[in-house]
Amino acid sequence: MSTPALPVPRVVLWRHGRTAWNAAGRFQGQLDPPLDEVGRRQAVQAAPHLARPLPPGTLVVSSDLVRAAETAAALTDVLGVPLRLDARLREVAMGSWEGLTREEVAERHPGQYADWMAGRPVTGRGGEDSADVPERALAALRDLPEAPAAVVVTHGGTSARVIEAMLGLGPEHRRVFGPLANCAWSELAEQSGRWRLLRHNTAAPELPEGAAPRAGARRPDAGASPEEGAPAQDADAL
Repeated sequence: MSTPALPVPRVVLWRHGRTAWNAAGRFQGQLDPPLDEVGRRQAVQAAPHLARPLPPGTLVVSSDLVRAAETAAALTDVLGVPLRLDARLREVAMGSWEGLTREEVAERHPGQYADWMAGRPVTGRGGEDSADVPERALAALRDLPEAPAAVVVTHGGTSARVIEAMLGLGPEHRRVFGPLANCAWSELAEQSGRWRLLRHNTAAPELPEGAAPRAGARRPDAGASPEEGAPAQDADAL
C-alpha cells in the first residue's frame, strides 16, 4: 500500500470532544448530536495545548458534523484562522447501528457485532465499507492548499482509518493503534517520502477550574474505548 502525497507535510488528527451519546455508549456514525458540557470544556482546555507548537499558516479543517465543528471552533478562536468544513471528514456511516448502544447492537445483531469486535468487515447493516473511509477523507486533505501544517478535526473511526492509510498499513493491521479518546490527537509528519507517526492519543488534562494546564499531558482515560475491550462506554466506530 503506497503512502499518500498531501499538500501539507504535517497533519494533526484531532478527535471531537465528548457528546452525551459518547457518554451513553451510543453509536453516532453520521448522526449529529452536539458536544455536551464536558465536550465543550474539553475542547476549550485542549485548544491552547494543541495550538502552542503549530507553525504560522497552519490550516484547520473539520468534519461538518456539529460535534467536530464545535471542537474545531475552539482552536480557530485561539489561532485566529478561518475554519474549513468538509463533509468528507465525517464519521464512518454505520447504517442500522446508528443511534443504538453497544449492548443493543450485540443483542440485535450478534453476528455483525462479533465481526466488528474482531476487526472484520461488517455486512448487512448498511452504511459504508470502512475501506472507503480513508479514500474520501484523504481526498479532502489533498484538496487543501499548500501549508506548513493542517489540523484535521474528525471522528474516532475516521481518524483510525486515516492513520492506517497514511502509514501504509493494510486491513491485517487494523487496530494496531489504540483509538483516540474524546478531544485527543495524533500527529504525523512526512519524512523522506513516507509518513511517520510522531505522537498518538495526546490529550490535555482535565483540570479543576483555575488550575494551570500542562501541555502534552494525557488524561488518565486517554485511549480507553470499548472497541478495544477497555472499561469505557464510548461506542464510536473504529
